[in-house]
Parts: sequence; structure tokens; C-alpha cells
Amino acid sequence: MDTAILPSTLLLTLLMSVGLIFFIRASTKDRIETARLVSQLPEASLMPQLKEYFRARSYRVAAIDPQQNKVTMTGFVKPSWFLAIFLTILAAVGFMSLSLVLSLLFSSQSLLLYGIVLLSPVGGIFYWNKAGRIENVSLTVEGNDSEENAKITVTAHRDEIISLEEALQLKRA
Repeated sequence: MDTAILPSTLLLTLLMSVGLIFFIRASTKDRIETARLVSQLPEASLMPQLKEYFRARSYRVAAIDPQQNKVTMTGFVKPSWFLAIFLTILAAVGFMSLSLVLSLLFSSQSLLLYGIVLLSPVGGIFYWNKAGRIENVSLTVEGNDSEENAKITVTAHRDEIISLEEALQLKRA
């Protein structure tokens, strides 16, 4: 092979590895958002549904502020087996690519360099340890019993907000 091809391939592979590391790290990042949602139901009908939804999702009440009509709940978010396995496979492919390029550069230790692939479970383990955490959900319901629509302000992980919207047929304000 041409001597200029291997160093440039190594550089590109190292850049890919850096991107992979940041991708694995980003999989555990908090994605807390605040959303204003509108329900077609009045507050009196909506409150039991919200209570049942969060109870079914294993959240428990941590604090209540009756003056602001605000409830804060906590719950443990379990890491995803699928994502842990997926990240391990991505790490294995990335380490295999790096091993291949390094074995071409340093052909005398090519078999030892493929041992780098054995580090691939570190990506899944890192995700598993960081993704399982306690999440807080802050919920404020605005509206009277006489009003048709209740407005809800939710501060939570964006996936939790999306799930809440779908489960209770809420719309963004």
C-alpha cells in the first residue's frame, strides 16, 4: 500500500473513534425540557388521569406546592437493554476498524492489536451505569373546574413528555 494512504486512513479512523466516544457519552445525557400542554378535558377530569399515568410509570410524589398548584415526582429510569447492546456493537465495530488500520501499520503485532475489540463492552457498561438514574418530573396544572381546557406545564425528560402527550392525547400549547 501507498505510504500516504495508511496514515490518512489512521487519522480518519481516529476521528471516527472520537465521534463514537462522544456518541456513547451523549447517550446518557439529561434531556430535560419544559413543555406547555393543553388538554381537552377540564382540570377535575384530568387530574385522576395524570395521577394514574405517573403511578403506572412508578413515579411517586416528592413534594407538593398547593399555592402554585405544583407537584414534583421522582422515579427511577431504567436503562435500555437494546441501547446497551447497540452501543456495545457500535464500539466493537469501531474498535475492529481501529484494529484493522493499526494491524496494517504495525504488521508485526497484528494479532495482538485485534485484542482491542475486547474493550467494546466498556461502551455498554458505561451507558448502563450512567443511564439508570432518578428522574424528577415537575407538573403544574392551570385551569378551573368550569373551564373546558386545562393547561399543564411539565418539566421532565423529553421522552417522558412525549409519552405523556401520547398517553393522555395532550397537545403542545
